[in-house]
Amino acid sequence: MAEFDPQFLQYAALIAHQLKSPVTAAMSLIQTVLGEFAGPLNPRQKELLEKALQRCGQSVQTSQRLLAIANALKNPQRFSGTSDLADILRRVQMQFADQAVGRDITLELDVAEASMPAIGLDAALTEAFEALVHNALKYTPDHGRIQLTLRPGATVDTLRINIADSGVGIAVADRERVFEPFFRTSTARSSDRPGTGLGLAFVKAVVEACGGSIHVSRSEMGGALFEVTLRSASSTQSISLGDKPMPSGWKVLIIGGVAAGPKVAAKIMRLRPDAQVTIVDKGKLLSYAGCGLPFYISGVVKNQAQLMSSAVGDLRDSVFFQKVKNVRVLNQTEALRIDRAKRRVQVRDMNTGRDSWLEYDKLVLATGATPVVPEIPGVDLKNVFTLHGVTDAEGIKGALDTGRAHDVVIIGGGLIGIEMTEALVQKGCRVTIVEQRSQILSMLDEDMALLVERHLEGHGVRTLTGTSVVGLEGENNAVKTVRTDKGILSADLVILATGIRPNSSLAQNAGLEIGVTGGVKVDDHLRSSDENIYAAGDCTETTHIVTGKPCYMPLGSTANKQGRSVAVNLCGGDDRFPGIIGTVACKVFECNIVRTGLNEVEAHRDGYKTVCVLAPGPDREHFVPQARTLMLKLVVDVRTRRLLGAQAIGPGHADKRLDVAALAINAGFNVDQIAQLDLCYAPQFAPVMDNLIMAANVARNKLDGYLHGVTPKQVHQRLQAGEALCLLDVRTPVELGYMRMPGATHIPLGALRERLHEVPKDKPIIAFCNYSLRGYEAALILRHAGYDNVAVMDGGLVMWPYEKIQ
Repeated sequence: MAEFDPQFLQYAALIAHQLKSPVTAAMSLIQTVLGEFAGPLNPRQKELLEKALQRCGQSVQTSQRLLAIANALKNPQRFSGTSDLADILRRVQMQFADQAVGRDITLELDVAEASMPAIGLDAALTEAFEALVHNALKYTPDHGRIQLTLRPGATVDTLRINIADSGVGIAVADRERVFEPFFRTSTARSSDRPGTGLGLAFVKAVVEACGGSIHVSRSEMGGALFEVTLRSASSTQSISLGDKPMPSGWKVLIIGGVAAGPKVAAKIMRLRPDAQVTIVDKGKLLSYAGCGLPFYISGVVKNQAQLMSSAVGDLRDSVFFQKVKNVRVLNQTEALRIDRAKRRVQVRDMNTGRDSWLEYDKLVLATGATPVVPEIPGVDLKNVFTLHGVTDAEGIKGALDTGRAHDVVIIGGGLIGIEMTEALVQKGCRVTIVEQRSQILSMLDEDMALLVERHLEGHGVRTLTGTSVVGLEGENNAVKTVRTDKGILSADLVILATGIRPNSSLAQNAGLEIGVTGGVKVDDHLRSSDENIYAAGDCTETTHIVTGKPCYMPLGSTANKQGRSVAVNLCGGDDRFPGIIGTVACKVFECNIVRTGLNEVEAHRDGYKTVCVLAPGPDREHFVPQARTLMLKLVVDVRTRRLLGAQAIGPGHADKRLDVAALAINAGFNVDQIAQLDLCYAPQFAPVMDNLIMAANVARNKLDGYLHGVTPKQVHQRLQAGEALCLLDVRTPVELGYMRMPGATHIPLGALRERLHEVPKDKPIIAFCNYSLRGYEAALILRHAGYDNVAVMDGGLVMWPYEKIQ
């Protein structure tokens, strides 16, 4: 083999390191544009940008390989350790299976039944064998064959791995030179196959850094045969975790690979690179953004891989965790039971049905949640989904894309059901939400939930509250109708959105303590009742910061924070997880829906005497064209004046107000402190008195007796009961032409002092305008004029969720 200059390679690696960051940043910008966050794209623009993104990805891969080769030459000790070659080859075969099937190439794997672990870093060897199989696929014509074999080597302390193909082969004269950096054979150069000549150089550097060797010859199939020889590890160099040998060291086993589990693994490897971390997950996919599934169904997210990718485009699959994090991932593997006495978990390979035991020093349960499926006839019919994972999302998307779903019934009016409505309507579906409770979105108070219902109805979504589903009926084993206690609904597609429950059965069967909410009970360090077992994410019960009581509110944000805390504590730190206050956000059509802390019902249930505020207004100065309405509700403790909770809905910027409210609740602020917060102001960002500050001042006026308010719900109930009220509308005549309340007396605020004689003194007076700011002014005028029974309707006409004449 011709010699190459290592200094040249080090110099090339330095350049690659400098180029990697800006290219990665460029990829992020391209992805932003592709997501149409900067405006719509036509098909040709998307095609060109996707090609540019692909080229950038190739550049990053080239940089990574140059750096890896340089590291292998400079620091071969970094490639020590032991790896299960059979496991690596199975994962590599799975990774390229779809590509091979698409080209009708047979991709075979033949592994000796008993094989010793090999010396070499798992992540590095995975990358090397990926490069060899990718190379074989590149140069093997369609309808060809590629075979991977693993056998004992020529000596007892070696292993032999062959990668043979039926491709174009490599000329004898080039068989040594193909391992030189940047060398490409004449066949490769004359073809249209992309390449830099670094793949095989990378493979050789990794193999030799692991103490092995690699050679190329002609295969019996006529193409190339790459023969890799690696040293076999002795039994003293590894500890057997069932049939998965791992290096000796501190072993952390994580059950669950969606949110909390991967976060635990990634943080542990940053703190303890010597740890041996294994993730076991029943599913095929891991670390995916479940909250993004509605966006995938609607088509906003074009490819499900985006839901499993980092911000810079790295696909967080099992290979990613192996190569980047050095974390062993056993997906499609089910955890069956925990043997706490021997610190081991029995698992089952779902592909082979084979059971084995995995040992641990510390165990982390991140088993997530299970969808609640109502016990009604017909739930097993086709086209009935729960939307709890990518499989369901693919089923729903398939039904929508093929035009088979015209009438869709969502059973359950919680977050999942509401978030799905927009995607379905955009696909042309007629959507009906059936909710057993008296309102949708139980996280909100009824008055706020009613406003969301009106918003949904304005976009053609039918909401049936106080309605129970008694059964599903179908034709040809596919759902066709939904039978309720109030009638029958047509349905081509049904989504069960009746909630989720913690998946804590594995913990319960192991004798771990389960909380009152059904989740695994943990302390503030997220330790279970067994000091060697931690729990995080949707399977875990947590504490509500406001009440100090156990609660269960599964969120991806909570799972990731808990995952980080678990990792820090496992590695000897002291990271206390204080609990949650239930901050939740969603969006449907143009309406943002956010809540934090306690709602009014929850506060009363926990014994608080409260004062509540409904405060609508523009989210920016009214003269800014981008100003949008935001409707706030605050729940305040009368005794301490402390903010207990907040809710916000509307097209305006709700999240930033609720983020400030969440911080205030965590800090124990009262409304007097909130009213004096020094928040950002500029007309394009906020009104001069921010919406949250304005709402806090309304609460102060109520607490101090300056304002007597009644809610729209209270007004509606009094009207329904036949009480004689004077509803005083103090808006201008122009505003009256846009919208009015039935039965209201109209006197503009500017004319009220001159027309006081028109206001009766023998009826309760309730003043209002659009936002009720002028209603407050009217109430002050009336009180000063001797009217005693005067109130202001909270939230004004904007937050009146009942009948209005337009």
